[in-house]
Amino acid sequence: MRIDAHQHYWRIERGDYGWIGPEIPVLYRDYLPSDLQPHMEAHRLDGSIVVQAAPTPEETDFILSLADKHDSIKGVVGFLDLEDDGHGAHFERFVRHPKFVGFRIMIQDMPDAGAILSDTYIEALRSYEKRGVAVDLLVKSDQLDPVIELMKRVPGLRGVIDHIAKPRIAMGTMEPWASQIKQLSAYPNLYCKLSGMVTEADHTDWHAEQFVPYIRHVLDCFGQDRVMFGSDWPVCLLAAGYDEVVDIVKRALPDAWGEAEKEKLFGNNAKVFYRL
Repeated sequence: MRIDAHQHYWRIERGDYGWIGPEIPVLYRDYLPSDLQPHMEAHRLDGSIVVQAAPTPEETDFILSLADKHDSIKGVVGFLDLEDDGHGAHFERFVRHPKFVGFRIMIQDMPDAGAILSDTYIEALRSYEKRGVAVDLLVKSDQLDPVIELMKRVPGLRGVIDHIAKPRIAMGTMEPWASQIKQLSAYPNLYCKLSGMVTEADHTDWHAEQFVPYIRHVLDCFGQDRVMFGSDWPVCLLAAGYDEVVDIVKRALPDAWGEAEKEKLFGNNAKVFYRL
């Protein structure tokens, strides 16, 4: 099964996408399954994992409603506010849907990433750890220390780092990101998505070679069984088209990788992680 493990749909009139405004015209429009279908056909993709783009339960309801109508949506990663006492009730409602596969924590948007180490977060994540729930971690490279501490406290968390933790690709910076990624890869239930990289480079002047050391490092750390390809479409359109995003990843793969390894990266690992 070939899967894009990270992309988004949205309908602007819903009104909870606070980060998308008319000042970003390429994103300030609706993006729905019919828009992605030509790209999926071109790259022989069977479907995708749709990840929430707004921090509301209504966003999860919206993408689950799309999943009801479109077979191409293989799984939905929704949103839970773990500081809201009602997150458990929302989860129980979402989990009844056959295509709900987990939720995402938007650490990136937190003024203090250390908030994920509060008793409230740790207690909640330990409960989801026991249930084997998949948790996406949206985090920036300068927020990785709290994530490392989180994994020490919840070591069995079945998690995935989105966008290789957004290293400073435009600046060519590797450390301390590289060392922190190595630490995190020691947790066997933690995966990493090769996604969202092009928007961390210069949007108008990037080169495919810039991404190679970052991609190779992630592959060296996580191995062939715990990495997933994700387009981050349509956010990627800020810097590159769908074809270019795929090409960046393919160019960076080790020469020794054969079809079996590529099939894991482009779908089979997502199938395992999200229990499709």
